[in-house]
This record gives sequence, structure tokens and C-alpha cells, in this order.
Amino acid sequence: MAVPRLKCFDKDEEELVHRQSLKCLSELGVMIKSEPVLKMLDKAGASVDFKNGIAKLPERMVMDAVKNAPKGFVLGARDPKHDKKLPVKDHPLLATTGLAVYTFDLETGEKRPTTLKDLAAFCRMADAMNGIEICWTTVTAHDAVQNALAPRSLWVALQNNTKHIHVVPATRGGEDAKKQVEIASLVAGGADALRKRPLFSVICCSIAPLAFEPHSAEAQVEFAKAGIPVISMSMSLSGMSSPVTMAGTVVNLNSENLASLVISQTAAKGAPFVYSTESAPIDMMTGVMDYTAYEVPFLSAGAAQMAHRYGLPSMVSSWGTESKNPGYEGSLGELLGTIVANFVGSDMCSGAGSLDSAKGAALEQIVIDSYLWEDVQHFMRRYDVTEETIAFDVMKSVGHGNTFLRSPHTAKNFRKEITIRDKKTQAWQATMSTKMAPEAKAIAKKTLAEHQVPKLDASVLKKGEALLAEYERKVRG
Repeated sequence: MAVPRLKCFDKDEEELVHRQSLKCLSELGVMIKSEPVLKMLDKAGASVDFKNGIAKLPERMVMDAVKNAPKGFVLGARDPKHDKKLPVKDHPLLATTGLAVYTFDLETGEKRPTTLKDLAAFCRMADAMNGIEICWTTVTAHDAVQNALAPRSLWVALQNNTKHIHVVPATRGGEDAKKQVEIASLVAGGADALRKRPLFSVICCSIAPLAFEPHSAEAQVEFAKAGIPVISMSMSLSGMSSPVTMAGTVVNLNSENLASLVISQTAAKGAPFVYSTESAPIDMMTGVMDYTAYEVPFLSAGAAQMAHRYGLPSMVSSWGTESKNPGYEGSLGELLGTIVANFVGSDMCSGAGSLDSAKGAALEQIVIDSYLWEDVQHFMRRYDVTEETIAFDVMKSVGHGNTFLRSPHTAKNFRKEITIRDKKTQAWQATMSTKMAPEAKAIAKKTLAEHQVPKLDASVLKKGEALLAEYERKVRG
């Protein structure tokens, strides 16, 4: 099978990035402000400075982690028909955006903070859209108990979505992580069933350059032990939290992913792990992260190439042009950058529904992003390259200077070889436009009114609510 793919490094450059990453980890090390995690790494062979919270990771330790990490696994779902295998064979699996703090009300158009009710609606919309294959907990619920936001968000998603779920980071470290695992185990049918088919994965962000927040690192250890996939997302910002050079940024994000891999594999050998980044340069005029920068496809391609080198599943690309309002307000160049970044061989991408550099999200934007993604993913389909598909015998029978239109071979095969464009969604693809937004809003309203997510078993609902109520009372203080 042949699939269009982009690469950016030749073999010598790839090797240099690898060697420099190992040098970063062994000579600079990583900062982890968690004594339990530092003790775990120290026992496993790292050189640890407990006073300053620095762990230096020798090459042997890093490469053992690479060797022990699984090269593929299943992302489970409430409905097994939505289970997804990593690595993918063609286009990336599209997830919604995550953690937006505002939305545009679907009825009034008012811009307002997001709630638990909004989170439920976004999860249901992701469940309904064919182009969405993973549901990230799209918005931050301001009306939830904030110290229990992570487990509550997962519980809302499990009730309103039957696909695989990405969750928010655990804010209370291992305690939060254990509660999320406990809740998901109820739905999966037990801890062993959850380990075999993990219904959720967790985004654990390193803090560039080369640092790990204590609660996130401690939660990562618990997720690894429970068999929950950890998606190690480096957000290296060229010129601010990583070198301004793109090569330097790739080494920084690669080093952070390898360090995170060491944490997971030291906690639990064979724990599922996803190499990830949402790195980008900063806008030198404003100091804000620039998702639409020309350099983003290079960073995605470099990250994908390094993930492939280590045999790790990856999420290193995103989807959407980060408009301020629902629609596609970006230029052709900005849209092209987004599309190119998805040809790098990533197994997953995220961003559906996102607005304003992921600060906002809109239900109608999920519709728009899903419809357009279904169109764009055709560019990443697999093509059979065999003697049969080359069709030399057909060439002989048609002969020189004649047409293949009258050949039975053409009539038999054109529908599976040539994709016919959907004229309706094609009309939505004008750049610098919000013309499709009213129609998308109508589709979103209709979908929410009609789409029903099967309810969890009554006993599971009762136990889950009781678990969360007890936990929220505990952490509320």
C-alpha cells in the first residue's frame, strides 16, 4: 500500500537530532519537581540532583525505554465499533480541540464561559460527526468543582460519547489519576477490561524547556501503571521556550518526549505511550504562539520522523485555521500550512471545533471542521501498487494512441480509484469566509436535537455519581 507522506530530514540529520537529544538528556537533564518521581528515576539509574529537582538520563536508560514501549495498541471506546488501532494506515484520526474556556451560544450567538452542559453538548456532537474519531474533552467547565475537574470531565464524556476519549490533565496528581481510572473501570467492566481496551487516554504536557510539572508527572506514573495511554505533548515555542531555530525546537520537543517516555516505562514497562507535540514559533510582533506559522509543517514533519524512528505512535499535527469566529477566516496560505502538516505520517491530530488559538470552541465549528476533514482525508488514502493495479495487460489491449474510456477495466475500477468530490461540502471551502457558519449552526442544532447517545447502565450511573460526589466533597475543602 502506498500513502503520500512528507519527510524533512535526511538520514544524517535525523541521526544528529537523535544524538543531540540524548546529549540534552544526559548532560542537561530534565527538571521534575516531584520527589516520588525523582526517587523512581534514581533507583532505575538516572543521576538525580534532589536539591534542584534535576534528573540526568543516561543513553542506556532512554534506549531501554524506547525498546520497551509498545509499537502499537488499541484505543478502546464505549462502543467497540469505534475502537481504533495505532499506528494508522492512512489518514490521522481526528480529535476535537481541548480545554477551550469560552464558546458562542448556539441560540443567542453570545460569547460566554463554558459549562458542564456545554461539555456534554460538545461530546454528543463529536459522537455524531463522521469525521471526528476521538473526543477530547473540548471545553473547560467553569461550573464544575475545579479541584475535581479532570474526573468530572471524563465522567461527562463517557456518558455523552461512545468513541475514544482524550482527557484533561489531572490537576491533583496521582489522586486524580486514580479516580479517573476508577470511573472508567466502572464503564469498561473492571480494571483488567480497561487495561485491554483503554476507553480514554490522557494528554500530559511537559513544560518547555525540559521540565515536568509535579502533579502531571505523578499522574503519568499512575496512568502508566493502569495501562492508560499517555500522550506526551511538548509545546515548545521557538524563540521563547525553545531555541528560535527550527532544528533546535525539534531537538527540544524530541528530548521532552523521550524523557516522558522514560517516566512511563520506568513506572510500568510496556505502558502505552504516544509521542506528541503542538510546537510552533511565537509571533515576534506579539509574543503569542503562532499555530499558522510557515514553520509549523516542518516541526510536525520533524516530530513525525523522530516518532517513526523510535517506532512510537504519534499525534504531531492539528486541524483548523484557528478563526476568531465560526468559519474559515484564514488565508489560503494558512489553510495550506494546516493541510501540509497532516501529510507527515501522524497517527492522530486534534483541533476540530477550535477557535482563537484553542481559547474558544464552537459547536458549528465542529461541523465545519468535520465536513472539511472528510474531504481532505481523501488526499491521504492508500493506493494499491501491484502488477494487477499497474494493469499492463490493459495497456496492451488498449494500444498506442487510443483511449481507456471504452475499456471495461475503467468502468470496473474508476469508482474505487478516483474520488468524486462532494459538491455540497466543496461549496464550504472558500477561504477568508464565514458564509458556511449559518448552515453549520443549523446542522449543529438539528444534530443535538436528534442524535441520541446510548445511556450507561443504571447501576454504573449510580456508582459513578456516588464516586464523584464523594470525591468532590473531599477536594472542595
